[in-house]
Amino acid sequence: MAKLSQEDLLAQFEEMTLIELSEFVKAFEEKFDVTAAAAAPVVVAGGAAGGAAAEAAEEKDEFDVILTGAGDKKIQVIKVVRELTSLGLKEAKDLVDGTPKPVLEKVNKEAADKAAEALKGAGASVEVK
Repeated sequence: MAKLSQEDLLAQFEEMTLIELSEFVKAFEEKFDVTAAAAAPVVVAGGAAGGAAAEAAEEKDEFDVILTGAGDKKIQVIKVVRELTSLGLKEAKDLVDGTPKPVLEKVNKEAADKAAEALKGAGASVEVK
């Protein structure tokens, strides 16, 4: 079997639907007994970014939820970040510590508003773009 380069693999992932990519990640996790939770959002966001750029110029139907500050209740904010994403404890803590950082990217208006409300409820400063 010929070894595929990183570019070849990325080209294959680029052609996959989000459902196919999700199924691949699950199969990969089972095969190698690993968790790809931190990598999965990056792969999904990277794959969707190409086609979404043209659509965003026409009509704003995708929003980013940016955490701009953790406030006084940092632990509560970390818990909410973990609920909203598939990040582990360390990754969620790093995200909260490194503000401003995006929590969710390219989500619909309703999901962005719910996420922003949950984060604000935990005491965080949030911006929706």
